[in-house]
Amino acid sequence: MRLGKMQRLMAGKKGAAKGARGSAGTFTAEELAAMKEHVREVRRRSRPGKADGEADVLAKIAEMSPPDRAIAGRLHTLIKSCSPDLVPRTWYGMPAYAKDDEIVCFFQNSGKFKARYGTLGFSDEAKLDDGRMWPTSFALMDLTPAEEARIVALVKRAVG
Repeated sequence: MRLGKMQRLMAGKKGAAKGARGSAGTFTAEELAAMKEHVREVRRRSRPGKADGEADVLAKIAEMSPPDRAIAGRLHTLIKSCSPDLVPRTWYGMPAYAKDDEIVCFFQNSGKFKARYGTLGFSDEAKLDDGRMWPTSFALMDLTPAEEARIVALVKRAVG
């Protein structure tokens, strides 16, 4: 049902899936693909016994370019070890981690939207509030022990 509505909405927008960047009022091909992926994820999770979040996340990581795959694989290990309460699942086709069925954090690889770097992002469910303004995503070019320690601290804080 949702997919049909989205397709009808997009059919009225000329050039919606053209080019790497959408113009005002349109979506890029990558954005459309992510939305369609999200619809499939929701449908899959609604069917008993059909969803395997861990396998889905590992499959998405395996599809990434080697540099993104290395970062995503290490993030997956770090997040699972420091916050075992977080459940891996995909979210708009990205590896993500949820608590009580709400996404807390996710990894957007650089190839997802043709970006220069991947990002570790946190949703509004993450308990990272710090005054009136705080970062909700972090660019990741490489993971050294210093970045890993900071990520572990952020994830633990985000979960509360």
